[in-house]
Amino acid sequence: MSHNHDHSHNHDVKDFGKAFAIGVTLNLIYIVVEVTYGILIDSLALIADAGHNLSDVLGLLLAWAASHLVKKRATKKYTYGFKKSSVLAALINSLILLVAMGAIIWEAVGRFSKPQIIEGETMMIVAGIGVVINAATAFLFFSGRKDDLNIKGAFLHMAADAGISLGVVIVGLILTFSNIYWLDPVVSIVIAISIIWGTWGLFKDSINLALDAVPENIDKEGVEEYLNSLNEINSFHDLHIWAMSTTETALTVHVIINEGVDQNNLIENISETMFHKFNICHTTIQVENIGKENCNNCT
Repeated sequence: MSHNHDHSHNHDVKDFGKAFAIGVTLNLIYIVVEVTYGILIDSLALIADAGHNLSDVLGLLLAWAASHLVKKRATKKYTYGFKKSSVLAALINSLILLVAMGAIIWEAVGRFSKPQIIEGETMMIVAGIGVVINAATAFLFFSGRKDDLNIKGAFLHMAADAGISLGVVIVGLILTFSNIYWLDPVVSIVIAISIIWGTWGLFKDSINLALDAVPENIDKEGVEEYLNSLNEINSFHDLHIWAMSTTETALTVHVIINEGVDQNNLIENISETMFHKFNICHTTIQVENIGKENCNNCT
């Protein structure tokens, strides 16, 4: 029995450090503006939204830290490095977003019994600034939202804020010409529910990756069909596929090969196929010769 490992592929992770720096800076400035005008016009809506924006800044900082940690080298204790931190950051970010939306719904329900008199024009202007800043920040993470769950979390945070700010702009516009103050909580609830709907997928994916489930973008059945198609392999078992981070996937498998097979050539071919066809960049293969005692009781 021989153990062979192939980790020859370097998985390049796009650097979003500049995007995080710009996003955090813009949103911190906007929070100061929002709190200032919220106090000046006695608008709880603006102050509450500022608190929500602060939670998003914390989310961005968390995602930024995780994107930095995944690049750190492995240590004696953390032999995989800190790649899994990106999964944890995505999970925490989704939880923060869900809790924040729940808080908004709670606040909105309470306002039905005590409608707040709001200066619509000022609200519209301040919220309009928020739409621009949040949409611009979300755009910074747009290109990485499909490849990295952690970046997707940052994108959803900022896109959610842009949606909330747009809703506030619409409410402010209406309140400028009317006194339909109950519209504020109604729009808030609608926006919050739509954001919860979109965030649930991120939360579910984060849980799955944290539990080492096969990533959604990996075709496990395709991997099995490929291994079964190889004439050099008699059979295989203990196939495991899991996410090392939000961008990197690992695979381990025991293969029982036929006599006379060039092990090194077989391993190289399998590893290349896993990388180029299935986007699995860390492949570990344990080779076992046919007819010999194998580890069939492994899980």
